[in-house]
Amino acid sequence: MTAKPSNHPLFSTVPRHDYLGLFEGNTAKKVVDFLDLSRSDVAKAMHISKDSIRYDEGMSKELERRLFEIAVICELMAGYFQGDGKKTATWFYIKNPALGGVSPKDMIRFGRYKKLEKFIRNALAGISP
Repeated sequence: MTAKPSNHPLFSTVPRHDYLGLFEGNTAKKVVDFLDLSRSDVAKAMHISKDSIRYDEGMSKELERRLFEIAVICELMAGYFQGDGKKTATWFYIKNPALGGVSPKDMIRFGRYKKLEKFIRNALAGISP
């Protein structure tokens, strides 16, 4: 199971609020549910076998770390939308011209979540792509 943000090594990258409740309990499962990602989606995004995808104590540390990073991305956007979970979820599903006409969810599904995080952080800082 995922540690609370304050105990996690990536805590310094986490937004101050847990608007979506992703960091309490099983972060991996919560972020997958929030983005409605299938096991196939996660396998493709993480470049691992679909059979090795699990969200319990037996989950690999690498998968847990990557899904934690995606939770941070979700929380960054939730912060932008002042904690509005519906607006945040909608943003992930809409094709974004600044992302080449690809939705943020698809960026994650295609394994491009690091590029998405950079885009979001730059946008929030007022830096154009």
